[in-house]
Amino acid sequence: MTATAPTGARLLVRCLADQGAERIFGVPGESFLGVLDALLDYPDLEYVTCRQEGGAAMMAEAHGKLTGRPGLCLVTRGPGATNACAGVHVAAQDSTPMILMIGQVDRAMLGREAFQEIDFGQMFGPLAKWVGQVDDAARLPELIARAHASAMNGRPGPVVLTLPEDMLSGPADWPERRPGRVEPARAAPRPADVENLSARLTAARRPLLLVGGGGWTAAASTHLKTLAEASDLPVAAAFRRQDCLDNTHPCYAGHVGIGIDPGLAERLAEADLIVAVGPRLGEMTTGGYSRLTVPTPAQGLVHVHPDGDELGRVYQADLAIQAHPEPLLAALAAAPPLPGPARDPAWRAACRATVDAFSAPPPAPAQGPDLAALMGHLRQHLPDDAILCNGAGNYAIWLHRFFAWRQYGTQLAPTSGSMGYGLPAAIAAALARPQTPVVALAGDGCLMMTVQELATAIARHANLLLLVVNNANFGTIRMHQERRFPGRVSATTLTNPRFAEMARTFGAKAWQADTTESARTALSEALNAEGVRVLELICPTDQLTPTATVSNPRG
Repeated sequence: MTATAPTGARLLVRCLADQGAERIFGVPGESFLGVLDALLDYPDLEYVTCRQEGGAAMMAEAHGKLTGRPGLCLVTRGPGATNACAGVHVAAQDSTPMILMIGQVDRAMLGREAFQEIDFGQMFGPLAKWVGQVDDAARLPELIARAHASAMNGRPGPVVLTLPEDMLSGPADWPERRPGRVEPARAAPRPADVENLSARLTAARRPLLLVGGGGWTAAASTHLKTLAEASDLPVAAAFRRQDCLDNTHPCYAGHVGIGIDPGLAERLAEADLIVAVGPRLGEMTTGGYSRLTVPTPAQGLVHVHPDGDELGRVYQADLAIQAHPEPLLAALAAAPPLPGPARDPAWRAACRATVDAFSAPPPAPAQGPDLAALMGHLRQHLPDDAILCNGAGNYAIWLHRFFAWRQYGTQLAPTSGSMGYGLPAAIAAALARPQTPVVALAGDGCLMMTVQELATAIARHANLLLLVVNNANFGTIRMHQERRFPGRVSATTLTNPRFAEMARTFGAKAWQADTTESARTALSEALNAEGVRVLELICPTDQLTPTATVSNPRG
């Protein structure tokens, strides 16, 4: 068979191109050599060669989160697929459209535990919205379209599609009619539900909007701003969804998640109506299901979610509406409910006051760089469309508390709490928006899980800045350790490389700083430079959070 003869691999690439795919992240494997060859004939669809499948899958997830279209990841079977599982978990818990494609053993070998064979239906069944296998190349147009629709519709999430090697290398007939690009179906609210919700907002004394979840768009954010202004409504963001509303807006009330502002927690308890638009109301956003009691909260609850299976799953709402954020908010913004006579006139301002107090920088630490001041420096010198990325760890508290997001689509952070996410997400963002500043934050423990992807960033000439907070500890676990077993340090101390030196060996520009003055100078230089840049911040082990230390772990 010649290199250009119609094969399953060539038909697969054509189907992905027809869906508007721009890039596929992965690590090459022998199970899909035909796909790699076919990509040579599609210069507008690139295969981004990563250094480990976990990082590749996180890049695909970040691409999906940033664009609203499924991020694509293509890996080989066995160890390739198991490595990629980490990114699939992020996509599942973050409600992100993503398609993981896996090269599989030949169809005749299935069920024999052939080399690197895994039953992917069992493996990914609990994580993916759909796990399918293409046994007939003629069905590729159908199944690729289905994968895109499944990933985007309802509650967005990951899809896994396995591709037997002999199907990819075998002949395939081109369909006479090429399928069109799949667009997500947007569930719209019923007019009666919009009227009901409007009446509840009008009658409420202390209403609070709680926004986030998957399926948001820039238009939804615009409608949210219009509604909040017209109805004088405070708006709180769910865990790591702070870019849904300009954080400097008078209606912004802060973020509901780990390390919540105590003032905002009080406002949540005082609210008589919570309108949750988009979030699942999971453990992080509800404070372990304690800020809203299960199954019936003390506050009135309206829950809006695009997937009917999420409505009533944990909380029994007074009004449940199956709808995507954009059409629901558009309907409310078109005829915004005005505050009724019962509305507390000081309510919205009281909610905003908690943000201003909580985001005020604390006194500078006695040692090490002042991370709160550096977050302010970033906000002052970055444009509103700059994209901020982070993984998991206590270092992220400074970013979430002291940085202000101004525009939708500028926050990439895992609500799943996955370490190692920040750098891969930043690479995906830098490739998708090459003219937009991209900054990633990572702790020392967090970065070491995907640090090899610096090679990917260099190879792709990515334009990004990585800040590494190096305190030689798994800081989050050390904090919990000190709270539960004071003074008994076990397994949380880290031996690290010199990150700045290591970054230079990859080909990046790098700085190191251990004081606020040197860090601010280095940060200014790094922001004004281009390419892959790494700033290592040497921080004391004692500082666990902006207020907690090893000697006072509860702050």
